[in-house]
Amino acid sequence: MTDELAADAARPVPSTPRPRRAVLLSLFAGFAVFAYLLDQLTKLWVTSSMVEGERIPVLPPFLHWYFIRNSGAAFSIGENVTWVFSIIMVGVSIAILLQVRKLGSAWWSLALGLLLGGALGNLTDRLFREPSFGMGHVVDFIQLPNFAIFNIADSAVVSAVAIICILTLRGISLDGSRHVAAHREKAGDA
Repeated sequence: MTDELAADAARPVPSTPRPRRAVLLSLFAGFAVFAYLLDQLTKLWVTSSMVEGERIPVLPPFLHWYFIRNSGAAFSIGENVTWVFSIIMVGVSIAILLQVRKLGSAWWSLALGLLLGGALGNLTDRLFREPSFGMGHVVDFIQLPNFAIFNIADSAVVSAVAIICILTLRGISLDGSRHVAAHREKAGDA
C-alpha cells in the first residue's frame, strides 16, 4: 500500500479539466497574432507620426512616447552584433513552435503566444528595417521613469516570461499537469 501511495504522489495530477486541443492552439495562435499585430501597428503609427528623438508626454511624469531606433538589444547592449539577435529570435520562434504540440493549458497557450508574437515583432524589425537585412534597428517608444525605452513586443516577451515563471513555480507543466509530489512528501513528513 505504501508503494501505491508513493507512486500516486509522483504522478502528475491535472490541475483543471484540460481544454480541447483545438481551443488551446487557437488561443496560442490568437495571442501570437494579437501581440505581433499590435506591435507592428504601434510601430507603424510611431514611425509615421513622430520624428526620431521626439518625446510626447502621455501621463507625465510616468509615461512618455519617446521614439528611438535601438540598434542593440535591451539597454542597447550588443549594438555591433545585431545579426546575432536575429538568429536568436529565429531559434526562439522555432523552439516555441516545436513545443506547441505539447500544450495542455490555456495559461501556457497565452504565455507561448505572447512570447512568439513578441519575438516575431522584434525579428521583423531586425530583418526589414534600416540599415540592412538582419541588422535592422528596433523601434522603441514607450518610456517610463528611470527605465529602458521599450515597445509592445518587449512587453509581450516580458509578460510571457512572468507567466512562465508563475506557472513553473506553481508546478504547472506545459501539458497542463500539476506536479504535487514534493508538496505531498512534505505533508507526509509533518
